[in-house]
Amino acid sequence: MAKRAFITGLTGQDGSYLAELLLQKGYEVHGLVRRSSNDPFVRLSEIKKNIRIHYGDLRDLGALHRALSAAAPDEIYNLAAQSDVGISFKCPEETMEINYYGVGRLVNVVMELNSAICIYQASTSEMFGKTNPPQNEKSPFQPVSPYGEAKLKAYEDYVVNYREKHGLFICSGFLFNHESPRRGEHFVTRKITLSLVKIKLGLQDTLELGNLEARRDWGFAGDYVRAMWQMLQQNKADDYVIATGQDHSVRDFVKAAAKALNISLLWEGKGLEEVGKNKENGKVVVRINKDFYRPVEVDHLLGDSNKARTVLGWQPKVSFDELVSMMVEADLKHYSRDLVHHENTFFNQPSQSK
Repeated sequence: MAKRAFITGLTGQDGSYLAELLLQKGYEVHGLVRRSSNDPFVRLSEIKKNIRIHYGDLRDLGALHRALSAAAPDEIYNLAAQSDVGISFKCPEETMEINYYGVGRLVNVVMELNSAICIYQASTSEMFGKTNPPQNEKSPFQPVSPYGEAKLKAYEDYVVNYREKHGLFICSGFLFNHESPRRGEHFVTRKITLSLVKIKLGLQDTLELGNLEARRDWGFAGDYVRAMWQMLQQNKADDYVIATGQDHSVRDFVKAAAKALNISLLWEGKGLEEVGKNKENGKVVVRINKDFYRPVEVDHLLGDSNKARTVLGWQPKVSFDELVSMMVEADLKHYSRDLVHHENTFFNQPSQSK
C-alpha cells in the first residue's frame, strides 16, 4: 500500500515541489488548501489531478480535524505559514496566529488521532537573526522579526517539547533562503529577476530595492524539499540546518541576473543615493529606495549543513549561478510569450471604418 502524505501550504513554492517529489516516489498525496477567489493551483496545474485536496487552514481546528481524519496520513509536512518577513512587521498578530498557534492546533490533532504520524515542521534561518555566521544546529537563536519569533516559539513549544515529553516523531528543518521560478513575486529574488526581464523587454524602467548589502545563503527549493522528505525517513526524529554553505549579497544577485540577461551595469554613488546604470545608454536600472528597508535588518545568514550532509546524505545540486539563470530564463520565457501574444492580438485586430 502506498504511503500517504499530507501537505499544508500545498500551493506554495515548497509545497508544489514537495508534492511532485512525493508523487514520483509513489505516495498518495493529500493537501490542505485555503479557499480563494483566485486560482490557487497555478503551481500545480500539471499534477493537481493526482492530489487529493482538502479545504481549510491552520486557523480552523475543525477543518484540520476533518482533513486529517479523512487523509489518515503516515507523514505530515507543515509548510503553511505567513512567510513574508517584511509583512510580519506590519501584521505581527496574523503571523503569530498562523506560524505559532496554527502549529499547536496541528500537532494536537495528530496527538488525538494518531500520534504515530511523522511530522515535518518548516523552521527558518530567520530564527538565528543576529547570530554571527555560520549558523548551525547548535547556534543560539536571536530572531529580530515577528516571523522569526513566531517560528522559534513554535519550534520550542511544539517540536522540542512534544518530541521530548510526548514521544512525537517531529522534525524541524532550519531552511536557509531557497528560491525558484515559482517563488512569489513579492520576494526580493523574484522581484529582481522579474523586474530585470521587464526592463530588458522595455516593459519597465527601473528596479527599486532596499538594502543591497544584506547577505544570504541562497539555494534551490527543489533541492531543499528532498531534505524534508529525508528527515522523515530516519529512525530518530531530529532537526537539521539545510543550506548551501555559500553566501551572496542582494547586489550579487542583481549582478548575476543582469549578467544572465546581458545587461551591463555600472554601479555609482553611496548609501541611499546608490544606483546601477546601464553602461551602454546611461539609464538608471537599479535605484535604492529606503522605504524597502526593514525596521530591523538581518545582515548575514550563512548555513552550516554538515549534519544534514553527514546524517541524511543530503547535498544541494543546483549552484547559485544556475539558480539565478533558471529564474531569469523562466521569467524571460513567460514575458516574451506574453509580449508576442499582445502584439499579435493588437496587429491582427480587424480595422474599423468610420
